[in-house]
Amino acid sequence: MKKQLTAFIGALALLTAPLAVSAEATKELKMAYDADPVTLDIHEQLSGGTLQLSHMAFDPLIRWTKDLTFEPRLATKWERIDDNTMRFTLRKGVKFHTGHELTTKDVKFTFDRLKKSQDFKAIFQPITDIKVIDDYTFDLVTAKPYPLLLNTATYIFPLDSQFYTGTTEDGKDKSAIVKNGNSFASTHLSGTGPYTVVSRQQGVRMELKRFDGYWDTQSPGNVDKIVLTPIKENNTRVSALLSGGVDFIAPVPPTDLERIRKDADTNLVTMSGTRIILLHMNENRVEAFKNPKVRQAIAYAINQEGIAAKIMKGFATPAAQLSPKGYQGHNDTLKPRYDVAKAQALMKEAGYEDGFTITMMAPNNRYVNDDKIAQAVAAMLARINIKVDLKTLPKAQYWPEYDARAADIMMIGWHADTEDSANFYEFLTMCPNKDTGAGQYNAGNYCNPEIDAMVQQANVETDRAKRAALLQEVEKRLYDDAAFIPLHWQDLAWASKKNVKIEPILNVMNFPYLGDLVVE
Repeated sequence: MKKQLTAFIGALALLTAPLAVSAEATKELKMAYDADPVTLDIHEQLSGGTLQLSHMAFDPLIRWTKDLTFEPRLATKWERIDDNTMRFTLRKGVKFHTGHELTTKDVKFTFDRLKKSQDFKAIFQPITDIKVIDDYTFDLVTAKPYPLLLNTATYIFPLDSQFYTGTTEDGKDKSAIVKNGNSFASTHLSGTGPYTVVSRQQGVRMELKRFDGYWDTQSPGNVDKIVLTPIKENNTRVSALLSGGVDFIAPVPPTDLERIRKDADTNLVTMSGTRIILLHMNENRVEAFKNPKVRQAIAYAINQEGIAAKIMKGFATPAAQLSPKGYQGHNDTLKPRYDVAKAQALMKEAGYEDGFTITMMAPNNRYVNDDKIAQAVAAMLARINIKVDLKTLPKAQYWPEYDARAADIMMIGWHADTEDSANFYEFLTMCPNKDTGAGQYNAGNYCNPEIDAMVQQANVETDRAKRAALLQEVEKRLYDDAAFIPLHWQDLAWASKKNVKIEPILNVMNFPYLGDLVVE
């Protein structure tokens, strides 16, 4: 059922003398993504869509630059006090959309909520405490030396604690995190970001308005209004741009790259990606998947290079591991291993020469050509007598099914939220643990405590060479065990009208800094 959801704009009338932005924000941007954010609660789901929303309506303490260093946002400076403590200083005078002023009280409220989030608590597990020094100073404390503390701080988008505290008219806790539910936070929003959410109709349209009280007066951004329309079909989305119906689209499908390049009125920006697309084999649902020879057989049956070349039109890099080149864990010795004869031999050795039937689910509007990739995989598995009952779903319907582990094989794409190899393992391959959040997206229920211990050792190793060696060994062991089926790293592409200057605001993390967008 479609619902019109009006987001809380806050007491903007109280801001009688709002800060002026450096550029006059008068432009309107019409965006078309393949899907819109499934919730306004930025702690409900760790996903690309949620992070894109976070950078529109909220601000992080610090954020990534194009060259993967850090720049100050709501934190103006940070310094290491000792091996286990980092001190941050908050920017003064920052207002939430309600008019409330940002203080360390809001940061602590946000930190405590992140530690409760099923999706985020594994990232924040190494940070044991937040110590408030005063209204604008706080410490993040770890139990052991932690090499990725600043990486993690990029995911602290302070919430308006006054706004999210208390109960609704029907007595529900405003701070509650409800997965795929209709909570207060999933339908109401107050951040410090450049845009407020004016209206939202899930799957149809989302409208955002520039926040008059936005703190960043140095931002060149001049877009006053953003209208986001989700367009699932690739051809329709591209046609909307080329016809002038929208100003900015993402993603651009590989089949349309040349079409856009040849159009004199559009910009095309591409980047090598770090998002891995993979398949999980659920060992709790299928007895055969507990046998490493069967998992290896499936790994040998999948032609990653063929998928990258034919379905992705070369706009992807075939993968044999989680870590892309440039990450500490990337192991150069690991290569795709497509060999149907070897796969058939392994099935025979495992006692499954005659095969079996399984179910498989994949999204059909989350990753580039996701449904076509799933269809190709199903055909490849038929060669080793594994019959696949495939079901593809729109993103909004797929994620609840993924959380429920509703099929024997499930597809997921993952970009390392900390720009580090360990993040892949923590969420995708560690033994699932609801208390710690480890293995939150391990839909295969794969579990190898020895490998997990190596990851944990890497997470306290501050010597880069030693840490890299540990992470590369983790990749080798996961490869040998066929813990999952890596497919490819998905390249990135965005397109816009010529007067929409998207290149400066884009990054490999794929959350554009739309607050800084200039439209000529």
